[in-house]
Amino acid sequence: MNATIIFVLLIVLMLTGMPISISLGLTVLTFLFTLTDVPVQSVALKLFTGIEKFEIMAIPFFILAGNFLTHGGVARRMIRFASSMIGHWHGGLGLAGVAACALFAAVSGSSPATVVAIGSVILPAMVKQGFPKRFGAGIITTSGSLGILIPPSIAMVMYSVSTSTSVGAMFIAGVVPGLMLATALGATTWFIARKNNYPRLPKASWGERWAAFRESVWGLLLIVVVMGGIYSGVFTPTEAAAMAAVYAFIVAVFIYKDLPLKRVAKVLLDSASMSAMLLYIITNAVLFSFLMTSENIPQAMADWLIGQGFGPVAFLLVVNILLLLAGNVMEPSSIILILAPILFPVAIKLGIDPVHFGILIIVNMEVGMCHPPVGLNLYVASGITKMGISELTVAVWPWLLTMLIFLGVVTYVPAISLWLPHLLMK
Repeated sequence: MNATIIFVLLIVLMLTGMPISISLGLTVLTFLFTLTDVPVQSVALKLFTGIEKFEIMAIPFFILAGNFLTHGGVARRMIRFASSMIGHWHGGLGLAGVAACALFAAVSGSSPATVVAIGSVILPAMVKQGFPKRFGAGIITTSGSLGILIPPSIAMVMYSVSTSTSVGAMFIAGVVPGLMLATALGATTWFIARKNNYPRLPKASWGERWAAFRESVWGLLLIVVVMGGIYSGVFTPTEAAAMAAVYAFIVAVFIYKDLPLKRVAKVLLDSASMSAMLLYIITNAVLFSFLMTSENIPQAMADWLIGQGFGPVAFLLVVNILLLLAGNVMEPSSIILILAPILFPVAIKLGIDPVHFGILIIVNMEVGMCHPPVGLNLYVASGITKMGISELTVAVWPWLLTMLIFLGVVTYVPAISLWLPHLLMK
């Protein structure tokens, strides 16, 4: 009964158009102060202790690193490198867009940042070369979602914080699924381009490829700095995020010199604004999680689902449907912070690996970012392409279908997510 009251109250507040973070906070406070005897001091204490976790500091640092790279010409150099390697295949620039999104995802941690950085450079080039605008928009909208699957990933940090799962293990687990999904999106792009005989770039010489690699190597080295540092034990994921921010600043300002010092203040301000927004959501989600736990709702839900005879197969199907439906009305960070603490105890009771469960949630979030009404990537791509949301929704469907098929595979083949963590963390 209490669970029903809590969720009905939350949905009603969200339907009024109120921001999700405020809806969460008001739901918690209304329930606690009217239907429980929880002292107000414990609520205030939870507000502050909820974001004390060291891992949360990684979020503003990764946001800052991504913003430095977005403004610092790294994306343009990655596109040139990807184009030199695979641009001569069918749909060359489109394939280069997929590859560039995968590379940029490995340094930014954010899907919208990947769409902006790669899309704003490659989409005009694709239109100029003769590709239909819809084709390019579909590629960048969906491939940009790799930003939260290929590590480092802000969404993975949020999942780790809300379920006490290892951030490092999540980062390792995202590598193989991320590369597989990038390959699948590339194959879809190649098939459509070959079918419609879309333009191809001239084959680059090895000299041109080497020149493009040398030009992009400083951006690519960030992958080595972050992932190599974490897996070698030199620093924690949070320290890696701080290193990434410093490295990205040096590359953008002093090596590539695409970001003048006078614009650094604006980058810092934009990063602080985005970080504050996410931390505010996290704070209210922590309060919501505290309410769930104090009312024993996750445990009751776990017992009920197991009592219904739900095994791991049926439970994962229900989770996928629930997350895909949630993706229609909420953005990824809110979904992870609200639903992960509720679903996680059930998954553990059913013997599902917490890292595999985390990757499943992240892939669901990727799908949610690419379809209306609240798909973040759609709105970002709409701003770049000047296309309407309905037109973009039609444009993305071949790649979105590929993502849904991949979601089914990654859900029921845990080895895709767990093979590399088990290999490296023995």
